[in-house]
Amino acid sequence: MRKILIFLVFSFVACNSNPVAEPDHLLKEEEMVDILYDLAILQASESHSSIKLRQKGVEVQSFIFDKYKIDSTTFYQNQRYYASNVRKYKKIYQQVLDRISEQLDEGKEPSEEKTDKDSLDKKQKRGLIERAASKKDSITKNLPLE
Repeated sequence: MRKILIFLVFSFVACNSNPVAEPDHLLKEEEMVDILYDLAILQASESHSSIKLRQKGVEVQSFIFDKYKIDSTTFYQNQRYYASNVRKYKKIYQQVLDRISEQLDEGKEPSEEKTDKDSLDKKQKRGLIERAASKKDSITKNLPLE
């Protein structure tokens, strides 16, 4: 019984303490959001048009490190530190996702206008399909075969 109690206390303490030490150069959460946002945008650009980035001499990680005046060790230590606290890390990534969503929404027309201008409602689509299917071929079937 005593062993079980000691194990439970040890487990409780171990689970609640942060297993990763705070980095020497701790980045603020807001700065980490900015870095992860820029990293996501650049990685998406790289996967979409890597040739253009290479032609301009942009290397994603070097660009991030230069922009935020950090090195790879600082970035990875902070990444690891924030990842060890799941709630904080989730909050950071949610802010990154929110910024990406805002950016995407700025580039789109409001959905109501787009629906009015660009798309047909279901009845119109069905009508077009039915009319196309019912039309007879205008080319005569009695063409001479060679």
